[in-house]
Amino acid sequence: MTASAMVSYGRFCSSARLALLLLGSFAACVAPPGARAAEPAVVGPSWLHVQARASELDPRAKPHPEIDFVFEKDGKPEDVEHASVDPQITSRGRLVVWLMGYNQDLFKRLNSYGLHAVQPHYANKWFGILKPTDRLARGNVRLEASTGENASDQVEIPTPDSMMERVRAMLHWLAKTQPQGKWKQFLTPEGDKVRWEKVIIAGASHGATTAARFAQRVKVDRVVMLCGPRDQDQDWQKGPSETPGDRYFGFSHVLDGGWSGDHYCRSWELLGMNAYGPIINVDDVPAPFGNSRRLITAADVGGDANKAHSAVQPGKGSPKNSKGEFLYEPVWKYLFTHPVAKVGEASPTDPGCQQEHPLGK
Repeated sequence: MTASAMVSYGRFCSSARLALLLLGSFAACVAPPGARAAEPAVVGPSWLHVQARASELDPRAKPHPEIDFVFEKDGKPEDVEHASVDPQITSRGRLVVWLMGYNQDLFKRLNSYGLHAVQPHYANKWFGILKPTDRLARGNVRLEASTGENASDQVEIPTPDSMMERVRAMLHWLAKTQPQGKWKQFLTPEGDKVRWEKVIIAGASHGATTAARFAQRVKVDRVVMLCGPRDQDQDWQKGPSETPGDRYFGFSHVLDGGWSGDHYCRSWELLGMNAYGPIINVDDVPAPFGNSRRLITAADVGGDANKAHSAVQPGKGSPKNSKGEFLYEPVWKYLFTHPVAKVGEASPTDPGCQQEHPLGK
């Protein structure tokens, strides 16, 4: 194990514990005095967080600076990957693959539900560099970035640098170095493939969009899309899907520019999510939200569209009640654990949701 691989409880670990890690031991450390506790404390002292660099887990991995997919920037590592689990909580046998920046508050909640979670380093900064050449272009880039397939003529991302292979390499390493976490269950017996049928692919914004595109190609357990999918000028969303339509779940704030601009409602309809329930405002309807797959909120974010965009995942921008508790605790648990067999009543498409958007806008 390299010095860049660490196990921690909360945000802090002792140097003594790191020394044990470098000797190949398994250890957890307690939060030091004064450390900020999770809000709320949803996991116990057995919570295990691991991080490592993708470039160290797989020697085949290479940077792709032309799309800002690199290992280091300004002397700091860019390819750090994260994984977490609480071994003392009964496992649901599902792995969340999170396609966005690591969010400790989210991961602790996922683990408290009995879910394993990983955040791989994959190509996701091309969005601000490449312009779409047609109405399938962005979907093709997303497909190549996530699977390593030769799907796009705008990028060249080989298999070792795809999201799929980065996840496989990480799970292989976790299974060997952290057996207490029971990561091996997410690999085939030969260890050469991920058992994607046990995976919840999830993300926010750009990551939510890639999650949806990936799930069309590879059957997963479910898809969770926070403030997404985007790609309002693309048509890949209406293509065939290996993952059944009742396994797509979305959540957005109504002040988010992606919602007010009819990006998300369009993607939700093209993905066929209206067949499993109407749009439900979680401020007014309690869990299980009519068993719908399309959830929105209008909670107070000070009228700030940027805050609205980030409000739907745990963090400092997410609204809280008078007790300091996150308003969306039941929403997050629903999105990741609601039985997929329970669906809402089909509803028609919304004539007020704009379907046509100019290419590149």
